[in-house]
Amino acid sequence: VQLQASGGGLVQAGGSLRLTCAASGTVISMNDMAWYRQAPGNQRDLVASITDDGITNYADSVKGRFTISRDGTKNTLFLQMDSLKSDDTAVYYCTGSRLGTRYWGRGTLVTVSS
Repeated sequence: VQLQASGGGLVQAGGSLRLTCAASGTVISMNDMAWYRQAPGNQRDLVASITDDGITNYADSVKGRFTISRDGTKNTLFLQMDSLKSDDTAVYYCTGSRLGTRYWGRGTLVTVSS
C-alpha cells in the first residue's frame, strides 16, 4: 500500500488549500485515516482524523477552519484548509491503517505567507 499526498503549495494568510491523499496498491478500504503535520524543529502532530465510519476528530488549533473527508471508496483522503495562518506552515503527511498496519505518505509542503 502506498499513500501519495498532493495539493500543497504557497498561499497567503487567509487563503485556502485542499490536500488530497490517494491510497494505491489495495482494493480493500483503509480503516482510519488522518493528516499530521510537522513544522521545522517541531514534532509531528495530529491535524485531523477520520474513521471508516466517518467520525472525525480535529486538533484544537484547526477546528472550524479545516475539514477532513474521504471519498466513497474510503481510499482517498482530503483536507480542506480555510482561513490559513502562518502557523499552519508545515509538511503535511497522510496516514492510514489497514488490517492492523499503519502506512505513511511522503508529505506535501504547505507554506502560508503573512
